[in-house]
Amino acid sequence: MEHDKITPYNTEKSKKDQVAEMFDNISGKYDFLNHFFSLGIDKRWRKKAIKQLVEMQPKKILDVATGTGDFAFEAMKLNPDKLVGIDISDGMLEVGRKKIKERGLEDKMEFKNADSEALPFSDNQFDAVTVSFGVRNFQNLNTGLSEIFRVLKPGGKVVILEFSKPKKFPLKQLYFAYFKMIMPTIGKLVSKDKSAYTYLPQSVLAFPEGKAFEDILEKTGFKILKSKPVTGGIACIYTAQK
Repeated sequence: MEHDKITPYNTEKSKKDQVAEMFDNISGKYDFLNHFFSLGIDKRWRKKAIKQLVEMQPKKILDVATGTGDFAFEAMKLNPDKLVGIDISDGMLEVGRKKIKERGLEDKMEFKNADSEALPFSDNQFDAVTVSFGVRNFQNLNTGLSEIFRVLKPGGKVVILEFSKPKKFPLKQLYFAYFKMIMPTIGKLVSKDKSAYTYLPQSVLAFPEGKAFEDILEKTGFKILKSKPVTGGIACIYTAQK
């Protein structure tokens, strides 16, 4: 099934609206479940992903589908002048804004409600754009990537961290069992949203990964710099340039 047909609730609402509703519902438990399900490995993935930008030292960064801001806060280690995070879930943004305040970063960071497929920024504005586990939730992948391309400065980089699917035994078998059975069960108990952690594995299975995703990036206009699977292919870091 095509990734844009996979939705959290299978209602009449658009995928975009359903994804916003789902993240609003789980925003209070999201950080806990995120780190719990990945055994904290997601923190290592984010560090590795942000390292792809160390050399260029971007001064203005956009974090798309920022959620509660984990990737954005990791990107702050690059010491940019300004970082803007956008998301369509007010619930997630509220959690992220509290973190900005707690860390005293109000002068350098801003989180706003905005649609990744209609970014409220002019062309060629950002040195770097980051996306962590967010492109999978775009209603229209090509539109979202085109918007990222548009707001990047020429020579600017995009770093995308996204789930992929391990290919080798026994990790492949363990991963699918965990994803399809254990994760939805615990997710339902803790988040009280029955659909959220069923949608997650379904959306990962349907998402074009590896070479297929690289091809989409190239068709959008990006030049592929690097595609790096991490932890046996559970996730992948894509780095591309405008």
